[in-house]
Amino acid sequence: MATIALDIGGTKIASAIFMPDGSMLYNRRKLLKGKTGSEVGEMAAEILTKLLTFARRSLIPIENIGVCIPGIVYSQTGRVWAPNIPGWDNYPLRAELEACVKNPRVKLYIDSDRNCYMYGELWKGVARDCHSAVFMAVGTGIGAGIIIDGKVLHGAGDIVGAVGWSALQPPYTDKYDACGCFEYYASGNGIGDRARDAVRADKSYRGKLRQKPITRITSQDVFSVYEEGDPIAVAVIDKAIEMWGMAAANLVSILNPQMIIWGGGVFGPAAGFIERIYNEALKWAQPISIRQAEFVATGLSGHAGLTGAAYMAIRNYESEVSDNEIE
Repeated sequence: MATIALDIGGTKIASAIFMPDGSMLYNRRKLLKGKTGSEVGEMAAEILTKLLTFARRSLIPIENIGVCIPGIVYSQTGRVWAPNIPGWDNYPLRAELEACVKNPRVKLYIDSDRNCYMYGELWKGVARDCHSAVFMAVGTGIGAGIIIDGKVLHGAGDIVGAVGWSALQPPYTDKYDACGCFEYYASGNGIGDRARDAVRADKSYRGKLRQKPITRITSQDVFSVYEEGDPIAVAVIDKAIEMWGMAAANLVSILNPQMIIWGGGVFGPAAGFIERIYNEALKWAQPISIRQAEFVATGLSGHAGLTGAAYMAIRNYESEVSDNEIE
């Protein structure tokens, strides 16, 4: 039996068929090209239909389908909220995709990208021997996939892991309203924004970041000049490192995980700072639990969401089968 996985992002939809050993067939990637709302849902449905057809013609029996989305999945309704996809504030994704599945035995499951990253690490990444771990996804924003005692957490409203809203820098200011304190300083967008603010404010600055239009400075630009000792890059990245360490310390103290896994587009270039992040966390965290926690970079690159979506579906399906057998 095999699993279909879709990884729906803000700019693309990746898809594949996964065999039980984790190998991928028919791995594809399709750009959204500015599509929004129902256009994205229709594209996802079209991709799923093609995969189901390919599997049927190739005599590959599909058991379940896993879908990863960049936001919140409301488990009771199957509707989703994805801030990177305009029009997906309460979008009926599960109903749209289930309409493509003609076999009632094939089950479809949807979860957030941060949870799927965690599932991927459990299956094929660095957390294969873990029962309690946190995946810190640092990209455009910041989210955390959390597994404790073998269970991925979702919470009362399926919003567990919105750690970008962590309160780390008093006093409160309305500049945190849009994204939260932690994201303001330490997400990919936050790093770029803080560098642009600093270039605007320092009229005497003549570093490389001044050589391009301020509005076009990105986090990648900041990382690229950090090693050269650019003063603005050093200040912005050092602040992010402090924030990453403090946030990780809070998670370690509250959850006592075996591992904090750092991934997303920023890690990446920030992977070389993990030791510094751990040393910052040492200052703040519960002293016994922080020494039980390992800080590591993701073991999956490029296919983390896709792999995690497949394993999420496999685990949920196996759990349902087990529950039915008990009943």
